[in-house]
Amino acid sequence: MQIELEKIFERPRTLRPVTTHYCPGCGHGIVARLLAETIDELGIRERTVGIAPVGCSVLLYNYLDVDMYEAAHGRAPAVATGCKRVNPKLVVFSYQGDGDFASIGTAEAVHVAARGEKITTIFINNAVYGMTGGQMAPTTLEGQKTTTSPLGRNLDQTGYPIRMAELLTTLDGAAYIARVSVNNPKSIIQAKKAIRKAFETQIRGLGYSMVEILSQCPTAWHLSPIEATKWVEEKMKPYYPLGEFKTPEEG
Repeated sequence: MQIELEKIFERPRTLRPVTTHYCPGCGHGIVARLLAETIDELGIRERTVGIAPVGCSVLLYNYLDVDMYEAAHGRAPAVATGCKRVNPKLVVFSYQGDGDFASIGTAEAVHVAARGEKITTIFINNAVYGMTGGQMAPTTLEGQKTTTSPLGRNLDQTGYPIRMAELLTTLDGAAYIARVSVNNPKSIIQAKKAIRKAFETQIRGLGYSMVEILSQCPTAWHLSPIEATKWVEEKMKPYYPLGEFKTPEEG
């Protein structure tokens, strides 16, 4: 007697069957799958365009089976704006890290939200420059040690970490702003919900949407993958609280 089992979990169609370059324990791989699942579920793969700039996000075009641009460091929102304005029917997202979105690309990040561009940003915050050597980022926490702050971040010298979600929430053109994490199963489920809401906000033409995702970076933090998930919980979340900061007005 043969019993056929129903397949209830498989690789998303939008996720290419390749091995990623991400370090063991990194959160980028989790986010890539969440993006693929969301794109599949919304049925938008054929009209989705992603923008991948410099940093750990740069090779996303190898992992998602959608059209992709590669942008100069920090310029993904500008490229995404041009793409969306040329063809408003597309679903356009930028995939950016903290060194990209919150540092060299701060102006683009602020003004794309202020203009209410109908695009989505997936912003990975791991509190460090992950790919280029573990330097201090705008999101590095007070006292956090990096290759350029070996004694820990000194607020008198470098100022305070930037909370991008709270900053962009103040702008009228921003329609959906949320902060989530991917350091445990419950948080991953919430992250996917936020990503879907962000895309739905864009599809409905309501304005700019951004999801900030707290992600572990074991290599740059010099921690084991398990220790890194705890560091997100114990160190990052108190300074970067999770939640939806702005949602579209129902009308």
